[in-house]
Amino acid sequence: MFNLALFGPPGAGKGTQSEALIRRYDLIYISTGELLRKEIRDGTRLGQEAQAIIASGGLVSDEIIVQIIEKTITGNPGAGGFLFDGFPRTYVQAYILDGLMHNLNTSLHALVSLEVPEEESVRRLLDRGRSSGRSDDNDAVIRTRLREYRDKTLPVLAFYRERGLCHEIDGTRSVEEVGASIQSIVAHELRKRLLNVVVFGYPGSGRGSQSAALAQKYGLEFVATGRMLEEEIRRDTALGRRIKQLYENGELVPDEIVIQLIEQRLEQTRDTAKGYIFKGYPRTLVQSYILDGLLRKHGSTLNMILEIEVPMLELITRLDARSKTDRAMPYDSALPRIVRRLSEHETKTLPVIERYRKLRGVQVIDGRGSFEEVSARVSAAVEEGFRLLR
Repeated sequence: MFNLALFGPPGAGKGTQSEALIRRYDLIYISTGELLRKEIRDGTRLGQEAQAIIASGGLVSDEIIVQIIEKTITGNPGAGGFLFDGFPRTYVQAYILDGLMHNLNTSLHALVSLEVPEEESVRRLLDRGRSSGRSDDNDAVIRTRLREYRDKTLPVLAFYRERGLCHEIDGTRSVEEVGASIQSIVAHELRKRLLNVVVFGYPGSGRGSQSAALAQKYGLEFVATGRMLEEEIRRDTALGRRIKQLYENGELVPDEIVIQLIEQRLEQTRDTAKGYIFKGYPRTLVQSYILDGLLRKHGSTLNMILEIEVPMLELITRLDARSKTDRAMPYDSALPRIVRRLSEHETKTLPVIERYRKLRGVQVIDGRGSFEEVSARVSAAVEEGFRLLR
């Protein structure tokens, strides 16, 4: 879920930009004026209360406004997020929205302010008045509305600026240029909220099958370096031919090749990914630093480290059983090879897990039981990760 507030004086072009943002990011549009009119049309309790206040010449209270907004958010659980147009309008409403979003286990992720000088706003609105025939688009009314916007809204911008959420962009440029700037801000904020998971575990722990299932279940990109290398060979690319030659010579694929493939995947999916599940990478301490650097370059970071834990005797039993199926790996063919692969995990990969444990913690998942039982444990951890991102 991504929540954005779009600000700007009358005539700044918020309506035009809102339409594009709603379509592109699957957002629900929240304009307090429109929501109030809908509640009144539908004859709801809140609508009737608001109508009575308006009929008596009063202003609808923040208490009613916040209930309508909460109703809209909770009534759209599948939304990609919410776009607030012109709300919060006051410093008080900024605190109200902060508390409301906290109660709903989410937050406002960014506020974009379209900066337009007063004379430009006046010119645009006068032009609109002439073309649309709106009687309220005259010089005196326009300047009153602009003064009210400045008096009430500047403290709100300061509120979010202090929290590092306010982005001010030049609203005098073309619609396309302003839209591109907003999309760049949104893309940057979204990358901060990717759920990036590394799944560790000894060979035979089920980390591959569990990772693939998680990716499919939650719409995450599954990054398995072994598969990526094999795909290059299958497609007979220049890189694939080089990888094949390394395999045939019994050599290890150097990190520079793996980096290319991972970075390519990150770039290809940067606008669509909800996050990434890494399996089989990083295997070494050096690779753990590489992955951190790659994610940071793309404006993201690792959020979760999972380690599927299975007793050693059961691992050997599983690998031996797997050697007799079509899912057998090259190292499954004999007990000495199995032991050597398990030992390699201990010497190379356990130090990586220990590094992550010190940096951000590692969630240990009990890998015993049926696939479905383990999947339920892993899914619970991932769902908690998504909840924390909100």
